Amino acid sequence: MGKRLKMQRRGKGSNAYTKPPNTFKADVALGREIKSGKIVGEVIEFVDDPGHTAPLMKIRYEDGTESMLIAPEGMLIGKKIQNGPDADIDTGCITYVSKIPEGAYIYNVELTEGDGGKIARSAGSYSMLVSHSDTYSTIRLPSKQTIDISNNCRAQIGVVAGGGKGIMPIMKAGKNYYIKHAINAKWPVNRGVKSNAVDHPFGGKQHHKGSSSMVSRNAPPGAKVGHIAARRVGRKKRG
Repeated sequence: MGKRLKMQRRGKGSNAYTKPPNTFKADVALGREIKSGKIVGEVIEFVDDPGHTAPLMKIRYEDGTESMLIAPEGMLIGKKIQNGPDADIDTGCITYVSKIPEGAYIYNVELTEGDGGKIARSAGSYSMLVSHSDTYSTIRLPSKQTIDISNNCRAQIGVVAGGGKGIMPIMKAGKNYYIKHAINAKWPVNRGVKSNAVDHPFGGKQHHKGSSSMVSRNAPPGAKVGHIAARRVGRKKRG
């Protein structure tokens, strides 16, 4: 009797390959949109959330409401954060990209109006505002690619904190397991040819695939491994 393959266990219903939501402390978004003027809040606490690589900051606004935002570099407890079209161009403030000067570093940028922020949210990342037009603004992503977004999209000003997190050594595999488990990373990843035949289509004693690694895009989960819908596989012939 066989058992479910790793590719199948990664699907819906397997606790081994899902994020532990009970440990998450906040679903970070830019929050409510201020159409005119601005609202001022104060940083009251920093929060370490296992679901985010960057530290978070808790904001208490003038009207008594609270929200959680991604903290930028240089942020302090007690610092004022402004949200709205008339917000100051200062670290951590939220405003429309059309109000931000060209060349400024921004993060937690909305890709479409009102989505709460999708771009440059991980520790140490940032985007750069390149130019403005009448309806669109051009930004440079952390990947160095440039895209155009609506002038009505919002962003936070600055660079995401925690940029040095990758410098600290892991030291042992056990620590890496818990780091990857918190962010729902597929780790460790073992080669299929090293598996048993019941665990993987490429598995078996011989430690080679035994067949082509090209597989259809419509293959079932247990067989969808290798080069999915590839144009070609193998080495090119020299002639």
